[in-house]
Amino acid sequence: MHFRNYASQGASRHSEAESPDQDSGVTMAAPMLRWGCRGRRWAFARVDGGSCHRRGAPTGSTSNRIRGQSSVAQQPLHTAQKPRKGEHKWAAVVGLEIHAQISSNSKLFSGSQVRFSAPPNSLVSFFDASLPGTLPVLNRRCVEAAVMTGLALNCHINKKSLFDRKHYFYADLPAGYQITQQRLPIAVNGSLIYGVCAGKKQSQVIPKMVRIKQIQLEQDSGKSLHDDLRSQTLIDLNRAGVGLLEVVLEPDMSCGEEAATAVRELQLILQALGTSQANMAEGQLRVDANISVHHPGEPLGVRTEVKNLNSIRFLAKAIDYEIQRQINELENGGEILNETRSFHQKLGCTMSMRDKEGKQDYRFMPEPNLPPLVLYDATSLPAGADPQQVINIDQIRETLPELPSVTREKLVQQYGMLLEHSFTLLNEVGLLEFFQNVIKETRAEPKKVTSWVLNTFLGYLKQQNLAVSESPVTPSALAELLDLLDSRTISSSAAKQVFKELWKREGKTPGQIVSEKQLELMQDQGALEQLCHSVMEAHPQVVMDVKKGNPRAVNKLIGLVRKATQSRADPVMIKEILEKKMSL
Repeated sequence: MHFRNYASQGASRHSEAESPDQDSGVTMAAPMLRWGCRGRRWAFARVDGGSCHRRGAPTGSTSNRIRGQSSVAQQPLHTAQKPRKGEHKWAAVVGLEIHAQISSNSKLFSGSQVRFSAPPNSLVSFFDASLPGTLPVLNRRCVEAAVMTGLALNCHINKKSLFDRKHYFYADLPAGYQITQQRLPIAVNGSLIYGVCAGKKQSQVIPKMVRIKQIQLEQDSGKSLHDDLRSQTLIDLNRAGVGLLEVVLEPDMSCGEEAATAVRELQLILQALGTSQANMAEGQLRVDANISVHHPGEPLGVRTEVKNLNSIRFLAKAIDYEIQRQINELENGGEILNETRSFHQKLGCTMSMRDKEGKQDYRFMPEPNLPPLVLYDATSLPAGADPQQVINIDQIRETLPELPSVTREKLVQQYGMLLEHSFTLLNEVGLLEFFQNVIKETRAEPKKVTSWVLNTFLGYLKQQNLAVSESPVTPSALAELLDLLDSRTISSSAAKQVFKELWKREGKTPGQIVSEKQLELMQDQGALEQLCHSVMEAHPQVVMDVKKGNPRAVNKLIGLVRKATQSRADPVMIKEILEKKMSL
């Protein structure tokens, strides 16, 4: 097959009427076949079936997206008893299916724009609405994003991949099928390296790896808005046809923390590549988790699927809850049902949606309007091929940006920070950029900047549940504060007081705060010596304890002198003066 301009189909009454944007300027050729849809009644209930993972066993190639609603009473969680001596422990198996929305100006098979929070049904093309006679035209940008993501995740890129129709009926899927890649996806057999913090103080990063079964292209469905008050369902097709990357992870994880850390690492990689904004709050990254428990050495247990997790924190909570629920159920003589569950965020528990005992027949069939997707590398590229009409895997590989793992290595080498500190800088949105901006503007040592950013600054943010972008303290203000501390203009305790004042959003600079509150360190050596002498005379017993070698007595004298100066004296200077006087 070959790629050609989307606009070249403009004269055909079987193709899209809308003009594409720059993303879909080059597309995959499609046969000019007309097809029609019979009239049908759209059902508003939905029934899910789906593939789950088992360790070492093949996994389903697609996530199941037939949806429905069910109100089932919450199943309460009872604390599991610790296994008695001689009893088996439990092992959990967790696999994930992740849907990432591709960063593209237009949809996967049409020229409609992609924009979050647009007015309902304002970004819908004829093809998105499944009008008879319309044909899909593949967006080149989405293919390149899939290839780039596959390369970054150490996948094998298939030079030939196929598109399929996955049939199910729901109101927000006008065609009655979803175009996906069930038989031969674009990328397979990859790996994702992530780090889990361990140790008593969570200060040790243990590297772990999860295998990636495949990455496939598929189109998103629309959105159903259920109005219970009026007993009606509204359909918004703005999201219908948006390009998705489905990343299927093998069941190599065993708890919520591992799954959450792996998803966060994938999120960072997608954002670094620019292939997806991966904003979970806007639905650009959605996760389905398949979970089971068993005794080590025994057959794997029955799996449940927890659908549509849109927060990394809730992902970890949902998985850990479901693991504990299954253990409790089995230890109490119950059985685990092969079912789909949802996570109730407010109650912090999973709830049954529907059973999956009856396998859903999606009637997969080859997509007749899309020929095989053929990619090339440097060795297979046809002579004289138009670079705008083909996709070169090697060329995309050369343009890969710096990945998070490389960034962490550079931070450790350049600034001498601990590996776990580099993880924190990258995991908190915007924190790395904040740190680097402070480094550029201050004379303070990188280790001191690291300490202030990760301890003081991040501590204030978490205490008030703020994002880095919402911080009242700018990198420039923190840099100025650290310069004052580095030049010994103020003490460390005064610096913390200044930072507290900066957080009040009063618009004052650190220098102004220091001047107004008279927080400068005493610079008069003679006055400080006289003050130290007075303190020693007033506390002869403490002086005797110092001379006997009691280290606590030295700190007590330093504290007394600092108290007399309202913490404006440098502790190092005070100690030097006291030691000098005691040696006389």
